[in-house]
Amino acid sequence: MNTVRIEEMNWQDIKETINQGYTTVVFGIGSIEQHGPHLPTLTDSLIGDVLANKVAIMLKKALQAPTIRVGCSSHHLAFPGTISYKESTLKAVIHDYVHSLAHHGFKNIILIPSHGGNFKSTQEAIDEIKDEYPECKIFGYTDLFGLLDILHKLSGEFGVSGEESGAHAGESETSFMLALANDLVKKERFEIGYVGEIGAEQSQLIFEKGMTALTKNGILGDPSTATREKGEVYIEKLVSILVDEIKKELKD
Repeated sequence: MNTVRIEEMNWQDIKETINQGYTTVVFGIGSIEQHGPHLPTLTDSLIGDVLANKVAIMLKKALQAPTIRVGCSSHHLAFPGTISYKESTLKAVIHDYVHSLAHHGFKNIILIPSHGGNFKSTQEAIDEIKDEYPECKIFGYTDLFGLLDILHKLSGEFGVSGEESGAHAGESETSFMLALANDLVKKERFEIGYVGEIGAEQSQLIFEKGMTALTKNGILGDPSTATREKGEVYIEKLVSILVDEIKKELKD
């Protein structure tokens, strides 16, 4: 096949591909929201789309459904350009996605949220809907702090601290975007953001009072040491980790 993206395929080829055993489908759940003064608002959606695409290819016998581009981003609304779903809206969209995909014969439906504000809603949607489709295995990687730990370890291999790697528009995410959409990154606007601890307490503060409670420029981390080369390494290693985790779920 020339593509695993079902949005680039016609219905007849999709049907034939499913009949040939491509019964696993993957899709990302991103956001359209501020990412500091240097990254575009499509950052999370682009990263989620690329991760889902590479995961589907590596899994074999898998297709990629369209990325959900808008997510739960109310904590970023202080910054222009952010568009946010209510949690109930995102969960309803996920329900409709799963209903459609299960209806067409997909047996494994894998969700990959790429924005921190989506992890809780994604897991809640999975918990609500999986009993409706007992013939399907529906799951996602929804361990937000587990993902941050992975990203910080990857950055650490290049001598970048976890605080610099950050949780939003810091070194790691900026490196991703330099690898994926270099022309959209405003390198002359790199500046340090909040570089303190990011744990449960800080996350709760952000979700309750908004990003400006911790950062005035919308950055959690320091993008100044980000590079395209590091971004390429991060992407490939993160995809490999996600594929390993997904394969464990598929075996259970």
